[in-house]
Amino acid sequence: MKILFVGDVFGSAGRHIVREHLPHVMETNQVDLLVLNGENAAGGFGLTPAIADEFFDWGVHVITTGNHVWDKREIIDYMQAAAPDGHERGRRILRPANYAHGTPGFGWYQGELANGQSYAVINMQGRVFMGSCDDPFRKCDEMLHQITAKVILVDIHAEASSEKAALGWYLDGRVTAVLGTHTHVPTADERILPEGTAYQTDVGMSGPYDSVIGVETELVLQRFLTGMPGKFEAAKGNPKMCATLMECDGATGRARSIQRIMLGE
Repeated sequence: MKILFVGDVFGSAGRHIVREHLPHVMETNQVDLLVLNGENAAGGFGLTPAIADEFFDWGVHVITTGNHVWDKREIIDYMQAAAPDGHERGRRILRPANYAHGTPGFGWYQGELANGQSYAVINMQGRVFMGSCDDPFRKCDEMLHQITAKVILVDIHAEASSEKAALGWYLDGRVTAVLGTHTHVPTADERILPEGTAYQTDVGMSGPYDSVIGVETELVLQRFLTGMPGKFEAAKGNPKMCATLMECDGATGRARSIQRIMLGE
C-alpha cells in the first residue's frame, strides 16, 4: 500500500504547486491513500469550505489541520454538518484530537479505500511552545483503543522537534507513520523506526519558499526589527510542494519505506 502525505499547504501559491504536481506524483507512484494538511490553505491562515472541496475533488481522502484550524470560522459549520457515519466530506476534515472536550469536529477518521483496504488518520497537536491542549501521548493511546484499521497515519502538529520525535518512538510498532507538521521546514531525518513505524520530524510546507515560513519576508523582518504588530500576508515566490511518500504492508500496517519529496515549478 502506498501513502502520500502532503505537507502544510500555504496560500494560493501552495494550492497552485500542489495542483500542478499531484496528478503525476499520484500516478507515477501508484498512490492508494492521499492525506494533506490544509490548515494554512486559505491565504496562509485557515481553511474554507470551498478550498476543502477543491482538495477533495483532487482525490484527497483526509485533510488534517492544526492550530490555525479555526482561522476561517465558516469551516466550523462545514465540519459540524458531517454525518456520524463518515460519508460526508466535512467528517474527513480533522482538527487535533487532543483539543478540549466539546470542540467542534473530530480528531480521527477511519475509512476504507475502493479496494477494501481500511485505514485511519489521527490528528494531534503538541504542547511545547503551543496553545494549551490535552496530552497527545495518552490521547493517542485512547484513539488506538477505538481504531480497528491496521494502517494508521498520525499527523503531529507541533513546534518542538523533541516532542515529535518522542511521540514517534512512543508509537513505534503501533502505527504505520508519525509525520510532523507546523514548522514549515522539511527535515532530512525520514526513517523506519525499529518496530516498523515510518517517521519524519517535519514534512515541510507546500507553498512559497521565498518567504519566512510562507509569509512575506519584509513583513516578518519588520516584526523582528521593531517589535511592532502588523498584518502578515502570504508570499507567492518560488513555490514548492513538499510531501512524504511511504509504502507499507496493508495487512500489518508496518512501514517498508519512506521518501521525502520536494518539487518546484
